[in-house]
Amino acid sequence: MHGTESPVTPDKPTQVCISIDTEFSIAGHFECAEHLPVSDVMVYGEVDGREQALGFLLETFERYGIDATFFLECANYFYFGDDPMQRVAERINAAGQDIQLHVHPVWLNFVDGQVPGNFPRNDYCSGRSFDDLKRVFELCIEVFRRWVGRPPLAIRTGSLVADDNVFRVMGALGIPLSSNVATGVFAPEPALFHDSGRHLIHGVMEVPVFTYRDMRLPGRAHRKSLQITSCSWPEMKSLLRRARRAGVENIVILTHPSEFIKKSDYRYTRITRNRVNQRRLEKLCAFIHDNPGEFESASFGANAGPWTASELQQPFVAVPSAHAVVRKLHNKLNDTLWAY
Repeated sequence: MHGTESPVTPDKPTQVCISIDTEFSIAGHFECAEHLPVSDVMVYGEVDGREQALGFLLETFERYGIDATFFLECANYFYFGDDPMQRVAERINAAGQDIQLHVHPVWLNFVDGQVPGNFPRNDYCSGRSFDDLKRVFELCIEVFRRWVGRPPLAIRTGSLVADDNVFRVMGALGIPLSSNVATGVFAPEPALFHDSGRHLIHGVMEVPVFTYRDMRLPGRAHRKSLQITSCSWPEMKSLLRRARRAGVENIVILTHPSEFIKKSDYRYTRITRNRVNQRRLEKLCAFIHDNPGEFESASFGANAGPWTASELQQPFVAVPSAHAVVRKLHNKLNDTLWAY
């Protein structure tokens, strides 16, 4: 959006969906069998007897009256069994937050022949045959039903990597919603390249992670998807204001519980709270709460009806490049200093 454009403010509040990919980590197990996958520590993030990850998220959402969507990774069942992720699902359900399905297929390598079919040792839902991916999703939907008590209404693929076949499989399985695209994270094939809005693909309504222009470089505009861990609060606030003035109706933000703690290594040997990311989330939630006529929180579950009813084209939004420069410095400082 350029400064000369006239505002096209929506009559209703702009919906902001905070989506949380809730997952465990292989943690180098395929490279070294002695390195076992990591579970609880990266989801709960307990430091000095207080949860700085999942607990922090749920407490913050309750304090500000925020509805969010937790995309719960279910393929990890094939390594860990029902516990510990089922306990995570129960916590989220008890807090009244929405839960949808997240799938990292790499976990299916741990079934040791107990499940029919051969699963490639990679973590992408793309590049698979229709039947292979359908089997992956069916297995994960079955786990999701057991943990959550209902089938999912939406699926998000691992690492936000998807191809046309992903949507064909979802359509065949009757899953009405997806959030598989974040063009600032992964550039999909042209037919799937959407920066925001809602787009019907093989009967499935894709609601992408919101992507915007954060810097104009020589010859091209740099795209960035909206994430708590990589976007400063001044940048987020500016983006939300500019998006509303441009007439944007729906914004999806991406985060993970593990982004609210810092870790000494990929094994999570030592952790501490991530004060910077926690403050960003608190300011975002307070902003939504304090501007009820302009913004409201939204979840996939609560909006499945209206979101699947119609597609939505939205303008591409830009923020000043200065925000990106300041943000990069702030993130570098946060990554470098353990106690910052």
